[in-house]
Amino acid sequence: MDQDEGGGGHDAYDMVILLQNSTNLNILYHFFSVSKSKVQYCCPSSTILYLLDGKVIREKKTPETLENFKRRRSKLINSSKLLYQEYSDDALNKAIQSQKQASLAEEVEPISPKLRRKVLSSQDSYLQRLSVSSGSSLWQDIPMVRGSTMLLSMTREEQKLQEAKFELIASEASYLRSLNIAVDHFQRSQELQAVLTTQDKQWLFSRLQDVCDVSANFLFELEEKLEENMFTFNVCDVALRNAPEFRRVYLPYVTNQTYQDQTFQRLMNGVPAFQQVLEKLESDPVCQRLSLKSFLILPFQRITRLKLLLQNILKRIPPGADEEVQATQAYDALEKLIKDCNANVQRMKSTEELIHLSQNMEFECKIFPLISQSRRLVKHGELTALEYNISLKWKLTTRPIYLHLFNDYLLLSRPRENGRFIVFDYAASSDVRGEKCEMKLHGDNKNLFRLFLLQNNQGKKVEFLFRTETQSEKLRWISALLPQQPEPDLLNDSDADQVQCVKSYKAREHDELTLEKADIVMVLRQSTDGWVRGVKLSDGESGWFPSDHVEFISSRQVRQMNLKEEQRVKNAKRQVFRKR
Repeated sequence: MDQDEGGGGHDAYDMVILLQNSTNLNILYHFFSVSKSKVQYCCPSSTILYLLDGKVIREKKTPETLENFKRRRSKLINSSKLLYQEYSDDALNKAIQSQKQASLAEEVEPISPKLRRKVLSSQDSYLQRLSVSSGSSLWQDIPMVRGSTMLLSMTREEQKLQEAKFELIASEASYLRSLNIAVDHFQRSQELQAVLTTQDKQWLFSRLQDVCDVSANFLFELEEKLEENMFTFNVCDVALRNAPEFRRVYLPYVTNQTYQDQTFQRLMNGVPAFQQVLEKLESDPVCQRLSLKSFLILPFQRITRLKLLLQNILKRIPPGADEEVQATQAYDALEKLIKDCNANVQRMKSTEELIHLSQNMEFECKIFPLISQSRRLVKHGELTALEYNISLKWKLTTRPIYLHLFNDYLLLSRPRENGRFIVFDYAASSDVRGEKCEMKLHGDNKNLFRLFLLQNNQGKKVEFLFRTETQSEKLRWISALLPQQPEPDLLNDSDADQVQCVKSYKAREHDELTLEKADIVMVLRQSTDGWVRGVKLSDGESGWFPSDHVEFISSRQVRQMNLKEEQRVKNAKRQVFRKR
């Protein structure tokens, strides 16, 4: 141990703090000032700071000790029993209910009830006034806020803005709590470490500790802002300042998703020892019996949710306010990060798909160089081709043809066993057209569409007639074969159908749209067999999804409100970045 003469100021990180019999996990800040005669501190009474002859005893701390200090800085991380998996789901369910119950403008944005002020004793500590109970997640439920006359003087819009900001802070605390469990309980488990190779550890937990550290620092800065002024605190400047750190850790973590998934599945299917250890760890109450997989995907979910939280704040900031620039820049930084993450993941998946296909394709026509850095698969599947056979007196015959539609070419193949294909024709996407067919044929020949190759691999025009099993499959193929066009701007069309996701959906095919609960989607097209094509308001992504995962928004006023909020974000970006 080192001894320092009392007389200089010492940071809490340089102190030895022994917590004896302390059950207060919410009080996580420690402030010290040292003099020759005494040590003044603000910490639990059970916290003991050892002195020796008027001197402060200081100990060199290990990285683990330093990390524990960092974690104890947060007042909110243990204020709720909910891990982020449950916290996030609860927040999304509330957003869904808000839309469901909204049929009038007053119902959409209810006036905050006048709160009964709780008289706080002068003996109530600062930390007690700040503490958040496990049953609340609202800014106005913080005792220091609830007991203030300032709350009653704030407008409804001002209150809603502060609630949106506080949700970002409270959700980050819940997120960090889950990350800590992912690191401490799973990643650092000696039993799990023993059954994993060095490479498996890298693929499975890549950068998870870095993500955790960045979240801890982000939360600490957010809480500092909250303490500075609980009624006008800003969070967007903190998010903007931390944006480079988000990019540093989230981009490689999300990009590694493919290898992480493959490693996890390989271990689950082929390493019994891994399965046994994981089953034991997942049954432990410390992780609330949630799966390792649910922890590993948290960074993917959080970075998207963080962008939406910033978007929600931006929607509520008055145009022209000082906060608008920082909120817009922070939102834009997160939006670009997510696009880059998705692009990296898509690029890796596309490369793997192309390599796999090139190993399973044979060409009976002119050889086509399949692997290209810019090429990606748009849609693929087996269809039934209908042909009239002259030798059989124009009898209608069928044969299977497999289509691989890329962003630049369409390949037509005869499917073979074991996932192999014999390519007999191809054409550039710009020379491909698909259109519905009104021809009526006997039997079960419904859901027909025509495919035209204006110029195939031999420079000839070729036509095919295809049959699909369902109407949605036909519509999806026709839609995919259309020339690439920008989606229509629907922000001025309040009569256009809107749906809200009530059950998350993960895209299974390339032309499908992944949905998270509470997503608002503008409807572009519907099929009679339960599929919808739409574009998400939050990011403009489009695709198909099953209708049983969404509910239609019947209120025109609610639809107008949704469009108005999205237009507010667009206007803010246009205004802020025009000034540059």
